[in-house]
Amino acid sequence: MPREIITLQVGQCGNQIGGEFWKQLCLEHGIAPDGSLIELPTEQQNGNTGTILSDDRKDVFFYQSDDDRYIPRALLIDLEPRVVNKVAHTGPYKSLFNPENLFIASDGGGAGNNWASGFRQGEEHHEQVLDMMDREADNSDSLEGFVLTHSIA
Repeated sequence: MPREIITLQVGQCGNQIGGEFWKQLCLEHGIAPDGSLIELPTEQQNGNTGTILSDDRKDVFFYQSDDDRYIPRALLIDLEPRVVNKVAHTGPYKSLFNPENLFIASDGGGAGNNWASGFRQGEEHHEQVLDMMDREADNSDSLEGFVLTHSIA
């Protein structure tokens, strides 16, 4: 049984790293920037037996929508919209992400490298982010865990 992993991309750095992560994952699994399947990944030779393995686990990081597109199990979270918009609204992968899994603070100003401001805004928005995480976890059959990309600098 496949075990699902949800990716949490937090802040400017986390969303920039996450954007590159999804580009690479799409390349490895033969998924187009719009989420459609463009080709099956190349089959790998098993070094022990010489048999060909075609066991591609797309469902670990992606789920398949009703229209057969692959959607990342990812939450894009930021207090200001610039990077999330670049990754999920204007870039080549703008059709890949689920719009319900994007969180941008309503004031859109960000923390401006001010820890106290970020902490205060986190207090204001944590319930909404936790609800998003809970919804994504509920959509998983066998959740293994989370991958968090962010910066602590």
